[in-house]
Amino acid sequence: MEHCTFNLPDVQASKPSIAINLTRVGVTNVKKLVEIKRKDKRPIVLISTFDVFVDLPSDRKGANLSRNFEAVDEVLEKILSMPVYELEQLCSDIAHNLLGRHEYANQAEVRMTSEYMIRRASPATGIKCQEVVNIFAEASAVRGQGDDDYFDVKKLIGAEVVGMTACPCAQEIMRDKAANELSKLGVDNDTIVKFLERVPMATHNQRGRGIISIKVAHDFDVSLESIISIIDHSMSSSVYEVLKRADEKVVVETAHMNPKFVEDCVRTMADNVVKEFPNLPDNAVITIKQTNEESIHRHNAYAERVALMGDLRSEINHC
Repeated sequence: MEHCTFNLPDVQASKPSIAINLTRVGVTNVKKLVEIKRKDKRPIVLISTFDVFVDLPSDRKGANLSRNFEAVDEVLEKILSMPVYELEQLCSDIAHNLLGRHEYANQAEVRMTSEYMIRRASPATGIKCQEVVNIFAEASAVRGQGDDDYFDVKKLIGAEVVGMTACPCAQEIMRDKAANELSKLGVDNDTIVKFLERVPMATHNQRGRGIISIKVAHDFDVSLESIISIIDHSMSSSVYEVLKRADEKVVVETAHMNPKFVEDCVRTMADNVVKEFPNLPDNAVITIKQTNEESIHRHNAYAERVALMGDLRSEINHC
């Protein structure tokens, strides 16, 4: 019996009817388990979501999307045998792998998001609890002109942390009211001043969401833990999953002794980034965002700063 052989056409490689370049073609919402090693600590296993893209030239109908899955799987299998300490390096390796598989592409892009559990203790009683932090990493690789083996890789790491802010404006109104009422009760001015210094006045609060991302060249490493710490300490107070009464007192008092506008949070984060990362190159891209979910309004307050590290460092050092 004769066996028929069919030469199936490579449809993706055919020419499209509308011949234009596409910036990104790929797959989104690819979920994978990722194990990140830590020095002198247990490894972290993350349930992560990947978006993986390459560009597509005008003479090609489609991309070979199966190669995207192969690139992710190959790199993840590799880290099972070799320690990986940075999420952005993982994305960088995948982007590099993508260009090796998609010979027609000039650039590749990988985005990763995950939830990261941090351990902390409540401020007064020391109750242990876990808090969820949203983390993300990205990498882009661009093929070098005239050298198919050279890829220019940029990587990004960032986090979003939830905290608490107290409004300075409303607090000043309540401070003025308290001073007037104490004066009517016959309290002398020196005592009023001392009282207001020791007892913070009421104000409305917001749940704040701070975000910092840092984009660098492939040969620089940025501490994710430092980013998380900077965001956490740039609001009026941290928040905790479990609090006893003594803890609640500390959280409320801390927040109201440290009132902040949304703009204050961004400026505090910027100042702390400059202090915490003195060795970052001037061309590192710093993105800082703060959203405060208002309690007495239907809208949210928002502030943002995007700058090169050199510009940010210069501004803050000349304040």
